[in-house]
Amino acid sequence: MRYRRDMIPRRPGRPLGVGIQLPEVEREVRWPELRAIARTAEQAGFDSVWAGDHLLYRYRDGTTRAPWEVWTTLAGLAEATERVTIGPLVAATAFHQPFMLAKQAATVDEISGGRLVLGLGAGWNDVEFAALGAPFDHRVARFEEAFLILRTLLADGFIDFAGEYFTAREAELLPRPARPGGPPLMVGSVGPRMLAATLPHVAAWNAWYADTANSPAGVPRLRSLVDEACAAVGRDPGQVERTVAVQVRMPGGTGRVMGDTDPRMAVAPLAGSPEEIAAGLRAYAAEGVGHVQLVVDPITEASVAALAPVLDLLDRA
Repeated sequence: MRYRRDMIPRRPGRPLGVGIQLPEVEREVRWPELRAIARTAEQAGFDSVWAGDHLLYRYRDGTTRAPWEVWTTLAGLAEATERVTIGPLVAATAFHQPFMLAKQAATVDEISGGRLVLGLGAGWNDVEFAALGAPFDHRVARFEEAFLILRTLLADGFIDFAGEYFTAREAELLPRPARPGGPPLMVGSVGPRMLAATLPHVAAWNAWYADTANSPAGVPRLRSLVDEACAAVGRDPGQVERTVAVQVRMPGGTGRVMGDTDPRMAVAPLAGSPEEIAAGLRAYAAEGVGHVQLVVDPITEASVAALAPVLDLLDRA
């Protein structure tokens, strides 16, 4: 089956779009460095720049780490860059009332000139839910209501809704987003109920590198899962772009510190010469993946710049 590959823009002729995930909790990264990494990614020829939506991680030894707030960061990235797609990978609907999340997405879409892809998920880290005072129970049910309000506001500009968890009475989204219908939506989940709720409406689907064991060989199982979920809700599977995160090891990498310490995160990274990394990414394209988000170790401006030859090789394919 041929899957759609044009929902997230990429350089013409490139077999798949290639993005970069910005630093999160590897170290304390101040705004000037985040801005520099994003600008370097754009100059190097990357198609997209992504930021995680998290508030606080607490590790088994009692230490804590946290990134900057994602929507403020995305607004800054929208102004700092000119071409690349930007987006949260992915925004947790539990962290904001859905009306406010729609306002934030519309605002960033406006600042960026219509370059936002709105990645969405239900959230998973109970530490930050507790710190925020957000309920951790019934996360998927809460997501379903929030998603209904959010997508309706972005697409139509108005909703009057009273649910079990959320209320939006005569809510109007003004000004309207930069693009008619709002930014494209992407779901970050492999859960059956989440897929059933979102696949009738999203433009793209995303899996984290642990879900594929960081290998193109892990894509077919998930691809079939999404195909079947699309068929169950009456959606043409070929109309949902497939995207996956890929962990990449560059010289000097010692293992990227992540918020999720699940043993599944201990995967073999894609590494080697530019030719070997480019071949690895082409293998994802061969499995129907339209866009990848590189989780680079170490995540520095120098590492991002050093990946430019990989992009050049992909463009020659």
